[in-house]
Amino acid sequence: MIGRIRKLLAFGLLPLVVAGCTTTASVDGISSSMAGFTSMAARTESVTEKKTVWVQSSQEARTVSERVKSLVQKKTIDPDTAVQVALLNNKGLQAAYAEIGLSAADVWQETMLVNPTISVGMIGVDPVRTIEGAVVGNILALTTRQRRVAVADARFRQAQLRAAEETLRLAADTRRAWINAVSARESVSYLNQAQAAADAASELAQKLGETGAFTKTGQAREHVFYAEVVGQAAEARLAARTAKEELTRLMGLWGPDIDYSVPNKLPALPKGAKAKRAIEAEALKNRVDLEIAKLELEALAKSYGLAEATRYVSDLELLSGVEVEREEAEEGGTETSVSPTLELEFVIPIFDTGKARMRKAELAYMQAANRMAEKAVNVRSEARSAYDAYRSTYDIARHYRNSVVPLRTKIEAESVLTYNGMITNTFELLADTRAKISSIMLSLNAKRNFWLADVNLGTAIHGGGSSSSGGGDVPAAAEAGAEGH
Repeated sequence: MIGRIRKLLAFGLLPLVVAGCTTTASVDGISSSMAGFTSMAARTESVTEKKTVWVQSSQEARTVSERVKSLVQKKTIDPDTAVQVALLNNKGLQAAYAEIGLSAADVWQETMLVNPTISVGMIGVDPVRTIEGAVVGNILALTTRQRRVAVADARFRQAQLRAAEETLRLAADTRRAWINAVSARESVSYLNQAQAAADAASELAQKLGETGAFTKTGQAREHVFYAEVVGQAAEARLAARTAKEELTRLMGLWGPDIDYSVPNKLPALPKGAKAKRAIEAEALKNRVDLEIAKLELEALAKSYGLAEATRYVSDLELLSGVEVEREEAEEGGTETSVSPTLELEFVIPIFDTGKARMRKAELAYMQAANRMAEKAVNVRSEARSAYDAYRSTYDIARHYRNSVVPLRTKIEAESVLTYNGMITNTFELLADTRAKISSIMLSLNAKRNFWLADVNLGTAIHGGGSSSSGGGDVPAAAEAGAEGH
């Protein structure tokens, strides 16, 4: 009798054994705390040439903190250092990496079978007693397990790509912030020089006016030019502080770590612009957001198959177990009988035939397919626009460097010579100096726009940004300085 009961209970507990074996074989690697991060980090490192970390312990946090301090405290940082610090220290990026772990846990969960339910009940008291035992296993969860794991795996790969996209976006934003901060400091430096020259011209105009050698209109013209340059210099100093603060935020710095500086001028233009003959194909091959759209389509296709598999039955359970009944016999004593039980429970689709769920899954798939097609068109266009902006801003910046500024410098030098020879007067010389100031401010702004366009070209090819490919807005101080007088 006891042996018979053991066999029946073993039959009922069979799903538990199967679940245990299947789980052990399927979660290889996915249960690791770093699941998915290594491949994502390798991809972003190939683009940024900088390492990133996923901090998961206090010891790792201390190590990163010490590394950041060594890179920034009391240092003048270049754009590569700024990007490295941001990838190590930005807390928003760490939150994005946590999404990889959450998605990995979803895959891990799907590899496990639904836990069966065990129930034991008693009816009556001695000398008559009935004992019922049952193990309930969800058959539908078992039959759809492979599809559910496939869907979760697609979402897991999407999470890795989204984290990669956030990493590339942070790197690009940090590089832009560094460019803006350095450009603002360069504008401040030059406007300080212009302010000194304007101050001298204003004082000279006042002295000449006191002797009657200069009209009140001419004096006012020099005074207002000086006042305008003072205002522009103040705006430039504010822009420099704001730009550096944005860079500080992106690098995740606070406290003594903000004691760093940036160079006083942007790097010189490269000798030549990069040639990109297959820019569209390169972007289609490398864009992270396009890969995310492809995986969304893949995940929805698998979800559609799952919905089709469960169209008519949304819940199916198998109940297996034993019923042990003990009662008094006529001859005295007790008699025990054991009966196996096997029941199947499912929802009868009288009202919900699954058509609505199928239609919803189909429309979601069609929606994702159209969005991916739109994304491919947009990627091509963005790549073309980004390269056009890159090449155009390079030509413009080179034009100012090679033609406009040298000519303005030559004009000013000739004015000095003619002034020393008493051929021209003082204020003709000052007018040429003002024109040179305006041209140099335009040249600085053109150089800034080129380096921003260079960053935008990288994001157009690899993803991680949607900034204007035209190079961003012109700083107020630079724009004002370009107006002339």
